[in-house]
Amino acid sequence: MKNKFFTRRSMKRLAAAVLTAGLAGTVLTGCKTSEATGGTASKEAASGKEAHIGIIFTEAGLGGNSFNDLALEGVKKAAEDYGITYDQVEPKSVSDEEIIQDEMAASGEYDLIICVGAEQVDALTNVATTYPEQKFALLDADSDLENVASYSCKEQEGSFLVGALAVLAKQEAADSKLGDGKTIGFIGGVDNPLINHFAAGYKAGAQYIDPEIQVLIDYAGGFNDPTTAKTIANTFVEKGADVIFHAAGASGMGMFQAAQETGFVAMGVNLNQNDIAPDYIMASMLKKLDSCAYHAITSIVEGTYNGENQVLGLSDGGVDFTVEKSNIQVSEDILGQLEDLKQKIIAGEIEVPSELK
Repeated sequence: MKNKFFTRRSMKRLAAAVLTAGLAGTVLTGCKTSEATGGTASKEAASGKEAHIGIIFTEAGLGGNSFNDLALEGVKKAAEDYGITYDQVEPKSVSDEEIIQDEMAASGEYDLIICVGAEQVDALTNVATTYPEQKFALLDADSDLENVASYSCKEQEGSFLVGALAVLAKQEAADSKLGDGKTIGFIGGVDNPLINHFAAGYKAGAQYIDPEIQVLIDYAGGFNDPTTAKTIANTFVEKGADVIFHAAGASGMGMFQAAQETGFVAMGVNLNQNDIAPDYIMASMLKKLDSCAYHAITSIVEGTYNGENQVLGLSDGGVDFTVEKSNIQVSEDILGQLEDLKQKIIAGEIEVPSELK
């Protein structure tokens, strides 16, 4: 229990020492200077204030070419544009996340602490309440706390488009791996409301094009289990699926491996994953967590932070899809149809469900 009679400065120094010890432990990896990112921009270009940022990833960590990596790209861009410095942290377990949040907040050294993922919400609720003067940003989840700016996306809208693409590509026989069957698949990391935004949108988009399409849905049980995702993908193929979309973090790498070994068409998520296996990955649904992280840091640099909550969709560039870097050719006719669907969603003519039915 912290001594309430400590001065704020002495508490900062003590907590900073604790954080330093923690940084030397097994749960943290850091990058503390903008030089490490190649950033050379002057702080005066924004507000004249050097900002020091902390970012805590989900337990899935970096290297899965997914949302943790994407969030880091936003931080790196802020380092380049504003000259901010940052520490990046990869917890080894969900239980580590609250410890790391608390250490960072107690140090008083961070102008903003960015927490990635819904799995950090409970911990952040405790920590942000304990440190009401510390500014936090929560990516990919929501919080009602005044010192937590939340950024989330309408995953279902981007997923609707890749679901429609899956069926349109099958109808056009855009690739030899696509058949005329009525089955496609979706692999989620875990069965929770957020991941089911992806599943619901994907299913709705596919069935908007062909109501008879069957969408197989299963979950890897975690975001760092490629073996299970690969097993699920192979099971889907046995049931007739020739297109599979994942929202499973690093687990999705197992699905991509199955695609290359078994010969089905895959769909990536969060950032452009097409070049991982360009002969097998047709498209990726984009979720702009890099923009969210960058926006959060900008609000600190420019002094506009207000604990806001934002939900970004197709209309404001929060989600989209891409076929770039894929060797599977999607026709201009299909891309035109998808653009029409996109505009109908933006106009409210198509209401995309966020829950599975």
